[in-house]
Amino acid sequence: MPRLSRLSPPKATNHSPRHSLQRGLTALLCATCLTAVAAPLVRAQSALLESVKQNPALAQSLCQQFRQLNAQGISATSKASISSLASSRSLSPMDAEVLATYVIGLHCSTVF
Repeated sequence: MPRLSRLSPPKATNHSPRHSLQRGLTALLCATCLTAVAAPLVRAQSALLESVKQNPALAQSLCQQFRQLNAQGISATSKASISSLASSRSLSPMDAEVLATYVIGLHCSTVF
């Protein structure tokens, strides 16, 4: 006669309604925190891009600077170029990079 193995009780899972609620609340809290942190950055970048959009002369001036850098063999998006742009315009390096990319993409696509 074959020997019957003992059946072990089912393993506890983390699929209880309480656990699901806790995970949902944790996810909501994380999403809220990320939104609170990112929203000011997005608004600041939007205002920065809007200022260039409303002032094409500024965009052309930046294109001229980027072309001068290119003539020296320097990329307009190099760390040195971005640092220079950030300090000359009192921007963070991230905002300067966004600005350079925006201007190059819309106003001087031949710049590298």
